[in-house]
Amino acid sequence: MNKRFLLLSLALLCFLPAGAQVFNRAPLEESPYAALPLGSVKAGGWLLDQLQRQADGLTGHLDEVYPEVMGESNAWLGGDGDAWERGPYWIDGLLPLAWILGDEDLMQKARRWVDAILASSGTDGFIGPAESHPYVYGIQRGKARDWWPRMVALKILSQYYEATADPRVIDCLSGYFRYQLNTLEKKPLDNWSDWGAWRGGDNLETVYWLYNITGQPWLMQLGELLHSQTKDWTRMFSSGSIFFEQNSVHCVNLAQGFKAPVVWWQYSHDACDLNAPLQAEKFIRHTVGLPTGLWAGDEMLHWGDPSRGSELCTAVEMMFSLEEILRITGDIHWADYLERVAYNALPAQISADFGSKQYYQQTNQVECTRTRRSFSTPHEGTDTMFGTLNGYPCCLSNMHQGWPKFTRNLWYATADGGLAALVYAPSVVTASLAGGVEAVITESTDYPFDDLIRFTISFTSRKVRQASFPLVLRIPEWCSAATVCLNGEALDVEPSDGIVRLDRSWKRGDVLTLRLPMEVRTEQWYDRAWSVVRGPLVYALRMDEQWNWKEFEGSDRYFGPGAWEITSGSKWNYCLMSDSFAADSCSVTLHGVHGFPWTAADAPVVMTVPARTLPGWTHASDVAYFSQNGFDIGEPVRIELVPYGCTKLRISCFPVRTVPWDLQLRRNWKPLSPVGASLQPGKDVDL
Repeated sequence: MNKRFLLLSLALLCFLPAGAQVFNRAPLEESPYAALPLGSVKAGGWLLDQLQRQADGLTGHLDEVYPEVMGESNAWLGGDGDAWERGPYWIDGLLPLAWILGDEDLMQKARRWVDAILASSGTDGFIGPAESHPYVYGIQRGKARDWWPRMVALKILSQYYEATADPRVIDCLSGYFRYQLNTLEKKPLDNWSDWGAWRGGDNLETVYWLYNITGQPWLMQLGELLHSQTKDWTRMFSSGSIFFEQNSVHCVNLAQGFKAPVVWWQYSHDACDLNAPLQAEKFIRHTVGLPTGLWAGDEMLHWGDPSRGSELCTAVEMMFSLEEILRITGDIHWADYLERVAYNALPAQISADFGSKQYYQQTNQVECTRTRRSFSTPHEGTDTMFGTLNGYPCCLSNMHQGWPKFTRNLWYATADGGLAALVYAPSVVTASLAGGVEAVITESTDYPFDDLIRFTISFTSRKVRQASFPLVLRIPEWCSAATVCLNGEALDVEPSDGIVRLDRSWKRGDVLTLRLPMEVRTEQWYDRAWSVVRGPLVYALRMDEQWNWKEFEGSDRYFGPGAWEITSGSKWNYCLMSDSFAADSCSVTLHGVHGFPWTAADAPVVMTVPARTLPGWTHASDVAYFSQNGFDIGEPVRIELVPYGCTKLRISCFPVRTVPWDLQLRRNWKPLSPVGASLQPGKDVDL
């Protein structure tokens, strides 16, 4: 049977050249964009530094740091050890990192796992560990045949094919999906655990990916079956019920399920599916949402109190969901959302050397210590410390996909043979365009800290001096005065649905500049607390951060050898004044990116804003209750804010107060400022 699938796959591949961009086939919805082959987009500037730190840190060496799971005994490699999600999680991030960096050592590590998965394919098409073993402390050896971890393996295989065009992948996936079609009715997605039912959209996504390559019509039948067994995210998002019930869903399930309606919409063509994530976003904004674009989920969903936690897995899975929604729909709103998560939540939760991570982050976090907090799922107080196994090992295994997949999705191919820059960061893209010309575009920028982005056009062949192709640029929703220049001359362009489309003949050496002016604005969050935002970045109070290593002993070694506590002597109990805070009262200083940008000490941009002290505010978790009354305010001060992603300790949700006009009538004062008076729960305020 495997030979038959291989011959069929190879025959169908004749219609799709290896390395070609994959757009949707009918009956799937036409797709405006397609992912470029893995490795086509390289990182530059600060992003390259970020990826290299990842390679030098945990991503490149997790098999050495965590050998009991990622080592030789792992069941995905043929051993009798860990048989569930952690091994595939690691490779799902290691593999794209390896090919983006062109790192042969990392490629070899990834290939070993890919080869083992491919070799595990049986005559019935089943892949991966087949035999469960009794529990061993700290290792997941049960539920070996569970559908869920195979969904991660499917992502690994599809990425490997996009990097190498290895035909074994098509054969293996065709066999496995035949196995699913023949087995799911008897053993549905929730047969071994309910994770598969919550995360079935990931499985469906790879089915459609394979269909777009091979055109095998029975894959549409499998898609219908998978959808019928996946949780009804469209219904949950449309009604909003899960967002008004504490502890209703697991926070990472929500991140992975966020894309599920849109993945299914490609086949259903139902506007309810397409619009479901937009409806979910509105509910999130007014209930469980946090300024980072994520939600309070520690691990279960909770109101968006800034003292609640947000799991690291949520950040990387939400980024992947947003990348897929953006590619499928072409709606640039999701690019804005993606940058909000990537440039705020992600860097704040991983150390600069990529050697430790934080299981839960808090948007108001004045210490990272071993302390029990009001989390729905605590782990012996280790959750906010920076370590490896502390909290829970899923995030140690899964955090690696965030930056590499983000890098890959900076650029897309357009359906008419051009390129689209929908997310911004320093990078270089090499891609085949209409007419067979291979172009190279270098994107030079300090974005998201600075507003200037420069694109330099070139071609791989020295014989090519110019070529015609469309170039698509995104204008963020927060930007109202974007300008575009070509070789120093302003272009008269009018964005349509947030897109500037430049269809012209490009010459070697052309320099296109895009400027996206960033205005200071405020957003209102949980219980009317304010966050300060500029461009895609949320800003937070800069605090002195003191790192101290705490070694674990005895039974605590379950959480790793130890972890870092972070404390500070800095004051943090400040409030913003609604009648004196305005854009012209804020001073923004750009220092430029010099070295690694995501630290409080070396933040590329610093904002000073007017504030007041709240001497009686002694517990950061109480911010929500001091927005309108409570403590007396202290003297006026100016405080320094830096990008949220640069901080490990912070206040980012500030209490808001208004000075009474008559100090003797404190109990009867009302807000004087039109801005302060107009605030409504959950509304954003542009200053």
